[in-house]
Amino acid sequence: MQVLTTAITLSCVDPWGRTVDMPTTMAYRAEDPYALSLVFHAGSGDVEWVVSRTLLLQGLTSPTGEGDVRVYPSIDEDARAVTILDFCSPDGRLVAQADSYVIQGFLARTLSVVPVGRESEFLDLDGLVARLLGSVAE
Repeated sequence: MQVLTTAITLSCVDPWGRTVDMPTTMAYRAEDPYALSLVFHAGSGDVEWVVSRTLLLQGLTSPTGEGDVRVYPSIDEDARAVTILDFCSPDGRLVAQADSYVIQGFLARTLSVVPVGRESEFLDLDGLVARLLGSVAE
């Protein structure tokens, strides 16, 4: 199965109000067509969040999301289009912004591999069930 990745830099605000750039890798796997992962490369180690591809697509143009992940469009201090990613967990909150064109370009690549509406064609449900049953037996 095809895997797409791209490096992106997120601008985050630390607990003291300073802006910190965080290198991040976005990844998309056709075998998991509804999701993509964001791996934050922090000083304390990598942290991965898996988010809905549709959530990011919708968040490019309008506020979306409930619960742990919210995404919405904005404009930075230089009048450039940015996408705000707001992550919440019991361990804390991360609000980051990314260049909307970078996210849009990556999502366009994912759509060329798995178009919207055809995701179910790429799911291997038999393989998933086998993996789940295999993990129960262990």
